[in-house]
Amino acid sequence: MRFLIKAFFLVFLLLAASAAGIWYWANQPLTLKTSPLDFRVTSGSSLRAAIGQMRDAGIAIEPNLLAGLARLQKAETGIKAGSYSVSTGVTPLQLLTKLTRGETTLGNLTLVEGWTFRQWRARLDRHPDLQHLSSGLSEAQLAEQLGIAGGVLDGRLFPDTYMFDKQSSDLELLARAVRAMQARLDSEWPRRDAGLPYRTPDEALIMASIIEKETGRESDRTKVAAVFVNRLRKGMLLQTDPTVIYGLGERFDGNLRKRDLLEETPYNTYRRPGLPPTPIAMPGLASLQAALHPAPSDVLYFVARGDGSSEFSRTLDEHNRAVNKYQRGGK
Repeated sequence: MRFLIKAFFLVFLLLAASAAGIWYWANQPLTLKTSPLDFRVTSGSSLRAAIGQMRDAGIAIEPNLLAGLARLQKAETGIKAGSYSVSTGVTPLQLLTKLTRGETTLGNLTLVEGWTFRQWRARLDRHPDLQHLSSGLSEAQLAEQLGIAGGVLDGRLFPDTYMFDKQSSDLELLARAVRAMQARLDSEWPRRDAGLPYRTPDEALIMASIIEKETGRESDRTKVAAVFVNRLRKGMLLQTDPTVIYGLGERFDGNLRKRDLLEETPYNTYRRPGLPPTPIAMPGLASLQAALHPAPSDVLYFVARGDGSSEFSRTLDEHNRAVNKYQRGGK
């Protein structure tokens, strides 16, 4: 019996010494390859896998000691996936706390209302905090991966500021933007005004993209919507410059000419009746709501005043006078 007590006491001393050693190590600064040092713990990683990823990133950490510390802290299965950043002076205990609390470092990217996918993609491709897994994929290939029919992404991504784990995939961010736009469309379409000339939610999205390009003035959006809705109801051509410009693509040099208005493209609303075949830009929520709730007005024309606002007219004579006043310098 005395032997068992001694043996138990010896084991206790050894465990206590081990725990003390681990605890001492846990509060000593780690050696880092660089400072600050960024690393990523991939989804589904075990503690051992996470330790391997940290060592590969340049953190000089002893796997058995960190595993022992995690056992003492009852944190063996509490590691959170994500991107992290540590700096000189960080201790193993601080590192483990960061991992179990999920104190990830976040990047952010603002995707702008009214931009095309080509403009968005240029911003995505330059962002240093994303993995660029979409590189080499055409827009049509990306659309297929994201579940978008037709191969065109314009209008299908919701403009917003997106927060993300650093070094996460640009494809993940694009998928979030697709889901966000679809969620807005699913929410807003059932609330639309009665009698609108749209057969599908996609047609409302096309209209919203035109409104987005035609005005950034909050107070004018529903009136711009009213002009185009009234024109559709009367079978009039929409005659909107942004759709013509979109149809010209990279050939547009910033100057819209008369010959451009005569060129036959699917997006030339001076020649083709109805809506263009796809959205021409990424509309924000305000433009989508304007498309679904146009102002109760019989206006059919508008012209820019030169200060960001528009002058609206009911008749062609009124419109011609407004054009003369605001664009030709007449009185």
